[in-house]
Amino acid sequence: MTTGATKVVYQRPKLLKEAHFHYCPGCGHGIINRLIVEVLEEMDLQEDAICVAPAGCGMLLYNYFEIDVLESAHGRGAAVATGIKRARPQNLVFSYQGDGDLAAIGTAEGFHAANRGENITVIFVNNGVYGMTGGQMAPTTLLDMVTTTTPAGRNSRVAGHPVRICEVFSQLDGATYLERVAVNKPAAVVKTKKAIAKAFRHQLDGRGFSLVEILSPCPVNWKLGPLESCKWIDEVMCKQFPLGVYKDSGDDDASPAGRSGQTGAEVKSCS
Repeated sequence: MTTGATKVVYQRPKLLKEAHFHYCPGCGHGIINRLIVEVLEEMDLQEDAICVAPAGCGMLLYNYFEIDVLESAHGRGAAVATGIKRARPQNLVFSYQGDGDLAAIGTAEGFHAANRGENITVIFVNNGVYGMTGGQMAPTTLLDMVTTTTPAGRNSRVAGHPVRICEVFSQLDGATYLERVAVNKPAAVVKTKKAIAKAFRHQLDGRGFSLVEILSPCPVNWKLGPLESCKWIDEVMCKQFPLGVYKDSGDDDASPAGRSGQTGAEVKSCS
């Protein structure tokens, strides 16, 4: 029989509303949503944070976050976040964007916000498909990956190659912190939370553009079970999207190449 006070090891974040997520079973968006509000609570930013929600799977963030949330037009998250941050530089401003929102229709907005060094943060959820519209090929779809629009698998001669946002943005002088993480297992979730917190600190310190790319499972559109989807990230997805820090201007241990815009020194495998 246990005596004494019960130790609380976890409780629902106060900034997460009492609402049911609309996400599909096994989807990683719910985990990512929770991590964001946990970081905001721990950093005491609930009164200062402003989120820009996207079109796509994350479009209903205002139903879940107990902070200020604005909806942007499809692909315009980084542009809307830029306007808010310039008007209210005292606030922590971040956009939440998916594969299509950032890497397709919003490529110009995200790329140039990073190039200008806008002092905003982008949370980029990469599940390799267009989730909300039925699992079509996205810019991040892996080679040979089957989707509703690539039934024989993505062919590079027809549809090009996967777009690697962290690698592309690492060449831009205005980008100061870029990291690719995942939410497919407990250790990875812990790393993702640390990356989000670090990106927010970069913004609070006025360093410039920061982005956290998160590999997230999409069991329904991948036609896999939740467990198989988590394993697939390790066994397949990470080979084309290696995890790690691609740029960190605040890391004294980073290589000179990493600080000047080349790929950072801490790129790792999924293990």
